[in-house]
Amino acid sequence: MNKHVQTPEELVANRIDESAERIKQATSSAVASTKEAVDRAADTVEDGLHRATDKVADVANRTTDKAVEIGERSREVYDQTRERADEWLEVARDYVREKPVQSVAIALGAGWLLGRILRR
Repeated sequence: MNKHVQTPEELVANRIDESAERIKQATSSAVASTKEAVDRAADTVEDGLHRATDKVADVANRTTDKAVEIGERSREVYDQTRERADEWLEVARDYVREKPVQSVAIALGAGWLLGRILRR
C-alpha cells in the first residue's frame, strides 16, 4: 500500500482547514445562541407591550365610562336647575301681576343698592 506522507505544507494546510472548520462551528453556535437570546428578549418585550396595551385600554374604557356618567349627571343637574329657574321665574311673574307697584318699588330699591355697592 502506498501511504502518502504529507508534506509540511500539507500539514499546515490541514491544520488551517481544521481550525477554520472549528471557528465556523463556534461562530454558528454563537450566532444560534444569540438568536435564541434575541428571540426570548423579543418575546418578553412583546408580552410586556401587550400587557401595557391592555392596561391602557382598560383605563381608557373606565375613563370613558366615567365621562359618560359625569355627562349624564351634569345633564340631570342642568335640567333640574333649569326647571327650578323656570319655577322661580313663574313665581316672580305671578307676584308682579298681583302686586305691580310693590314689584317696581322693590326693583328700584334693589337697583339703587346694587349701584351703591358697585361704586365702591
